[in-house]
Amino acid sequence: MALTDTVIRNTKPTAKPIKLTDSGGLVLLVQPNAARWWRLRYRFAGKEKMLSLGTYPNVSLKDARLLRDQAKSQLAKNIDPSLARQEAKLTKTMAFTNSFEAVARQWWTDWRGTKSPSYAECLLRRLEVDIFPVIGSRPVTEITAPLLLMAIKKIEARGALDIAKRAFQTCGQVMRYAIAHGLAERNPAAEVRPSDVLKPAKKTNYARLNAKELPELLRKIDAYDGQPLTRLAMQLMALTFVRTGELIGAQWSEFEMDAKVWRIPAERMKMRTPHIVPLSKQSIAVLEQIYKFSGGKTLLFPSERGYGKPMSNNTILYALYRMGYHSRMTGHGFRGIASTILHEQGYPHDHIELQLAHQERNAVSASYNHALYLKQRTEMMQAWADYLTAMKASEESSNGNS
Repeated sequence: MALTDTVIRNTKPTAKPIKLTDSGGLVLLVQPNAARWWRLRYRFAGKEKMLSLGTYPNVSLKDARLLRDQAKSQLAKNIDPSLARQEAKLTKTMAFTNSFEAVARQWWTDWRGTKSPSYAECLLRRLEVDIFPVIGSRPVTEITAPLLLMAIKKIEARGALDIAKRAFQTCGQVMRYAIAHGLAERNPAAEVRPSDVLKPAKKTNYARLNAKELPELLRKIDAYDGQPLTRLAMQLMALTFVRTGELIGAQWSEFEMDAKVWRIPAERMKMRTPHIVPLSKQSIAVLEQIYKFSGGKTLLFPSERGYGKPMSNNTILYALYRMGYHSRMTGHGFRGIASTILHEQGYPHDHIELQLAHQERNAVSASYNHALYLKQRTEMMQAWADYLTAMKASEESSNGNS
């Protein structure tokens, strides 16, 4: 006789399991602890087998019969329901193991070895915030261009165009890693370009003064009454025109005072290749002053809050604000001024661009190119420092005569 919900509910557990039989081999085992287990008895390849279908009432009588019928359909096709379930479970497990998130984390672990910890953590955080919630659970074999673009467009929608582009490129690296390790056969990121789907970002022109305003700025920097290390940081930036991040993260181990060079390692450079900054006599003098204030510890410009961190990115910017240059000058502006004036003075474009570390170089040429034209660049950097000194002297002289 077929089971009913009333019969099931009214059957009380006893000291031994009770077997309630339905049609088609479906049974419900009522255990002494009151647990009720659905089981399906069937034969496959001449052997009697048992398949678990869950517990009652989580799996209702109706649902249990549907599962029984599905198993019977598999048997009719000469498929063992128990084996089919194991294969489905294994496939699901493999899909999770080879999910985009799992593969991306494997890639990140291998990739981060040559990167700075802060940069590596920032990239992983971007994946966790922007990419994994959208496509992280998908197997890499199921990642398509539309899926990938859906994640990227979500980033673009909040106005973060540069982050969207970088996230797209990172996803492409993950998919290449998957292909290289036999986890996928195609890279959907290679089928489209960011420019095909993302709005063009407006080029940012950093605020900077013109050459005529430079002498007054240099004089104000020398007279800056804030923190001495902030004043010295601005002086060194004017002389070396490195990026703000490269300046504030400078470590004493990077400086070869006898050779008069500052060797910035690749992991601290925007282009991820090493960079040499020839040190003028004026730069050496500033470094000697910095040494007195920073104590010659690891960082040239340690944060006032301590914790072994460098000064904030905004320290120089806020100092310029205090001197009256709000919206007129930034730390990056020193690079633009130097580039303009050096070009006007006739220095070769290649020499200037190398000193600005603008060229993106591949791994093979990086070890050579960062030292290219070093003699000429050394002469150029000393001439630049002499030019700044002359400008300040001229300004001071004109002020004295007025």
